[in-house]
Amino acid sequence: MELELDPKFLEQPKRRRYLVGISGGRDSVALLHVLLENGYRNLVVCHLNHALRGKESGKDATFARSLAKKNNLACEVKREDVNKLMRETGESMELAARNARHRFFRECALVHRCPRVLLAHHADDQAETILFNLLRGSAGLKGMRLQSNHVIHDKRIEFVRPFLLVSRDEINNYLMYHGIDYRDDLSNKQPVAARNRLRNEVIPLLNDIMGRNIRASLLRAEKISSNHELSIREILDGHKLEDPQGRLFLPKLKSLPTGIQLAAVRVHLQKHGVCDMSYSVLERCHDLINNNCIAKVNLPGGLHFRRKSQRLFIE
Repeated sequence: MELELDPKFLEQPKRRRYLVGISGGRDSVALLHVLLENGYRNLVVCHLNHALRGKESGKDATFARSLAKKNNLACEVKREDVNKLMRETGESMELAARNARHRFFRECALVHRCPRVLLAHHADDQAETILFNLLRGSAGLKGMRLQSNHVIHDKRIEFVRPFLLVSRDEINNYLMYHGIDYRDDLSNKQPVAARNRLRNEVIPLLNDIMGRNIRASLLRAEKISSNHELSIREILDGHKLEDPQGRLFLPKLKSLPTGIQLAAVRVHLQKHGVCDMSYSVLERCHDLINNNCIAKVNLPGGLHFRRKSQRLFIE
């Protein structure tokens, strides 16, 4: 039994170096195994110990190190006290952990001169993300992309998800078939984080109500939304809204309908690595077009969206 990586990912040269985010859980372990089976050897195992599960977290780190050693791969392991970060920043556990991982990946990228990180998100994760974004009301029917760029403290990191076409059941069957060991994080079953409740309570309930697995419906809806997004980008490209320095030209923006203005600002921010933003942040950025009382808006990651000399740009 085999798992297939995304065909677009397979187009990339196998000699290219990749960082691989390894938690020790079934998904990331399966991804590493499939990569090695497909001839990818220039890999760096990257594991962040979030210090959230006591001794079990330490065992996860040990497992990641042994996995790298067994396959003669470079390895980076770091411990970050996420509970402490939560107290210091006021962030939720999910946000503090994610930000810690992003900083860690940035450090690994600098050490190994590699801005590409492979992550093991799969089709069921994608369905959860689409539903989560819909319920948040900030991103519509947006899911994860095979490739997405994030700017983390002035360093551009490319996250790549070769498993987005693979289901959770397929991964479980693959691990069982090949007898592959992995670490089981029981906290994923606890009804604490919103995503856990979506995965373990809401989606099974929706499956029951609809009488079928809703994953395919969510993925189809996201594909329709993505096609719509591509059409919008083609329209924006036709207007040539950016100057040679990549800044949005304000007079041209002002001449467009409000909906297209919003889309132009959103696409511009995403193009420059600002992906995790709420709709309220997008609206404040849009206000820069017509409201002369404000000159800049704070963005995630310590960045700013600024208006100056009839231009809008990120700094």
